[in-house]
Order: sequence, then structure tokens, then C-alpha cells
Amino acid sequence: MATLNHLHLHVRSVEQAKAFYETHFGLREHVRHGDVVFLRDDGGMDLALAPSPQPDVMPPWFHFGFRLATPEAVRTLHAALPADAIAEPLSDAPDFTVFRCRDPDGHLIEVYWEPQPA
Repeated sequence: MATLNHLHLHVRSVEQAKAFYETHFGLREHVRHGDVVFLRDDGGMDLALAPSPQPDVMPPWFHFGFRLATPEAVRTLHAALPADAIAEPLSDAPDFTVFRCRDPDGHLIEVYWEPQPA
């Protein structure tokens, strides 16, 4: 079975984007290939950040997500993000807690919790 293992983004500042994902999502630098830095999460997913003077314009529906372990973790991250990163208010329901934010280059990120099947 194939496993999705990385996402590649163009960013204006690799160091600024790296700091954002390290600070708010716990990713850590794994390796650099030239001017591209690969950040890795605990599950082995890599986020490649490549420098570009102008990041790609994505369709308005395009986003990627981070599933957090608890609704409290989603609420805590929402409260910790800078106001200019928040794209929408927190929605908190018994079976789904979610908000969307933007990284420094405007990439839309969904942060959520939902119960996992037993």
C-alpha cells in the first residue's frame, strides 16, 4: 500500500515558514537539499519548503490539514496563533472541533479534531 509522505510548498522565506511550522505544529527540520528544507512530523510526514519570490496561487478551496489528538489541543493552538494567521473562527461541536488558519505565505491550513473509530 502506498503512503502519502510529503507536501511541497513554495514560500517567500524558508526560514520564516520553517519557524511557523516548528512553533505551531511541532515539525522539526529533517534535511536540506540545496535551498529546500524538509520538516518532518512524528509520523514521518515531510513538509518541503522551497524558496520562491512569489508563492503559487492556489484555488480558494485548496487546503491541507493537521488532525490534533484532542479538542483542547485545537482550542489551545487557535488561541496561540497570531491574529493575522487566523482565517476563520473556531467551530466547536461534540464530534468535530475545527478552524482554518494561514501560514506566512497564505497557504490555507485546516486544524481539527474528530473522534477516531474504535
